[in-house]
Amino acid sequence: MDPIQSLDQVRDLLRDLPGANDGAMAAAKLREATLVKPPGALGRLEELAEWLSGWQGHHPPKAERCQVAVFAGSHGVTAEGVSAFPPEVTEQMVEGFKKGAAAINQLCQIQGCELRIYEVAVEIPTRNFMEQPAMEDDECAEAMAFGMSAVEEGLDVLCLGEMGIGNTTAAAAVCHGLFNQDGETWVGPGTGVAGDTLTNKIRVVNEGVAKHKDAMTDGLEVLRHVGGRELAAMAGAIIAARLQRIPIVLDGYVCTAAAAVLQAVNPAALDHCVVGHVSAEPGHLKLLASLEKKALLDLGMRLGEGSGAALAVSILHAAVACHTGMGSFDQAGVAEKIAD
Repeated sequence: MDPIQSLDQVRDLLRDLPGANDGAMAAAKLREATLVKPPGALGRLEELAEWLSGWQGHHPPKAERCQVAVFAGSHGVTAEGVSAFPPEVTEQMVEGFKKGAAAINQLCQIQGCELRIYEVAVEIPTRNFMEQPAMEDDECAEAMAFGMSAVEEGLDVLCLGEMGIGNTTAAAAVCHGLFNQDGETWVGPGTGVAGDTLTNKIRVVNEGVAKHKDAMTDGLEVLRHVGGRELAAMAGAIIAARLQRIPIVLDGYVCTAAAAVLQAVNPAALDHCVVGHVSAEPGHLKLLASLEKKALLDLGMRLGEGSGAALAVSILHAAVACHTGMGSFDQAGVAEKIAD
């Protein structure tokens, strides 16, 4: 594949994405029907086992090598006073990840997940989208290519997360650009803003999207004009995972907004993705409804950094364990019909 240098190359990739392996999914369904339980009794665990098989391209499914990739970026829109924390906190948090001091470090440890931290030109903020597009075409494509290159071979599951002061503003602007409505629909407290600061954040999203509305002709142009480098990198990782048949677990609001730009280009672009949790950021639930996705967990979290996606790995472990470890009717000597 030629190096990605423009968004048109990304559009070409999105036009022809591989689908799930029908044979592996059929094998999972056949196995599920033999297990000692009423049909459908394990609910979404059954669906997840089939989903994993289909996108991994083999049966039985696996969830042994799971990785969390956290992408960090900086946002020029923080100059508008939209965040409760200064932009330098992004770099400080990245150092915390590297030292093992953040929540995601603890969650990866207990889940047995590998953790990778990727700085997407953190020292170079995107442009303030109130004044000009956040990124030029080649800059956005470069960030997407970086995300694509970060996807390692041999993963069973890849969880995506992010860190970036100002990125809930970017996510709200992306959602506003994709789905219309207004800024108030998509803007939430982020790191904890309220009152006049929250009102200002809504204003910035409304005015920023209005400024670029005519130029935002598809999902990738929305990403370029009002998104951020870490959002672009996550979108690139989603594409690369699709090409490698690696199932994806998305994290919260910002991560899902990054994914949404791909579905806007190709409605099937997120078929290999599940959403780990629904964030307490109010726009996330609305975004999931727009994408017709239902999160695996709802714990009132709004931390980012892949925390909800990492927690959801335990559900994937449970799905695989039940699917592969349970006995069949024949093995258990149980009549083949169990009453509900």
